[in-house]
Amino acid sequence: MPDRTEDYNKPEVDVIIPVYKPGDGFKNILERLLKQTVPVRHIFLLQTLEEDGRLMEVPGGGIISVHPVLKKDFDHGGTRRYGAGLSDAEFILFMTHDAIPRNSRLIENLLVPMADKNIAISYGRQLASKDADILEKMTRIYNYPKESSVKSINDIEKLGIKTYFCSDVCAMYRRSVYEELGGFVEKTIFNEDMIMASKVIGAGYNIAYCADAGVIHSHSYTCLQQFKRNFDLGVSQKQYHEVFANISSEKEGAGYAKKVIKNLVKRRKIYKVFYFMLQCVFKLAGYKAGLNYDKLPEKFILKCTMNKGYWN
Repeated sequence: MPDRTEDYNKPEVDVIIPVYKPGDGFKNILERLLKQTVPVRHIFLLQTLEEDGRLMEVPGGGIISVHPVLKKDFDHGGTRRYGAGLSDAEFILFMTHDAIPRNSRLIENLLVPMADKNIAISYGRQLASKDADILEKMTRIYNYPKESSVKSINDIEKLGIKTYFCSDVCAMYRRSVYEELGGFVEKTIFNEDMIMASKVIGAGYNIAYCADAGVIHSHSYTCLQQFKRNFDLGVSQKQYHEVFANISSEKEGAGYAKKVIKNLVKRRKIYKVFYFMLQCVFKLAGYKAGLNYDKLPEKFILKCTMNKGYWN
C-alpha cells in the first residue's frame, strides 16, 4: 500500500447526484452543498428524463451542471459510472436527490478519515426525518449508529455482509482507488455501492463509516414496496453471487428483527410489532423471489421489481 501522508489543505471534491423528479426540497440540498466549509468544485446532476423531458434549471453560477440520462438507459451502476467519468477530482461524493446535508461540515467530516490513504470510501450517517415512522427511525439507528468505525477484510468473520455495507445515499470515494478497481459495475439493478465496497475490501483497502457526516434521509415503504425493494436486492445478489455467495444476508436480517421487536415491546408498541413482523414476511418473500428470478416468468418479474426499466 502507498504511504499514508498527503496534503489535504486543498482537497478537490466533486459531487455527483442522480436525479429523477426531485421534490421541492431539492433546491435546499443544492444550497447546503454550496455552503460547505470545504467548497465543492463541481456538482454534476445526472437527470433521468423521459423521451420528451426537459433539463432542470439550477443555481450555482456554473458550479452545477445538468447531464441528461434517458430513463430507458438508467442503471444504478452504469449511470453513476458515467457521472464519475465527468469528474477528475481527487474525491468523488455520491449522493441521492433526497439526502439533505445535516450541516455545513458534511464534506469536511467525510474527508477526515481520508487522511489515511488506505481508506478508499468514507460514507455518512443517515438520520430519519422528524416525521418518519418509528420503524424507519429504528432502521436508521441500527444501520447508522452514533459511533464512527473503520471496516477491513479482517472484519468479515465478525461482521459478515455488514463489512460491505456502504450507501451511495452519501458516500465519498477516493478517485485513485476507484479507478484502480475498475469503478462501478456497468449493469446492476441495485447494490452498486456494496458491490464496489466488496472490491475495495477484497483489494486490502478499508471503508470508513463517518457518524459525524450526517444527512437526513428516510422512507416509509409499504409492505408491497418492501417486497419489491428486497426482490431487487435478491436479484443483485444472485447476479453477483461471487460477492455474496459466502456471506449470509439472512443472518444479519434476523439479528436486526430481534432487536427491533425487543425495542418495540419495551416501548409497549405491540401493534407495531405485528406490523413489523408483516413487513419482515414481505421482505423475506421478496428477497427469496429475487434470488430465484431466473426461474420466474417475465410478466411476474415485472410485477415484483421496483426497476422495470432494468429488464428492457
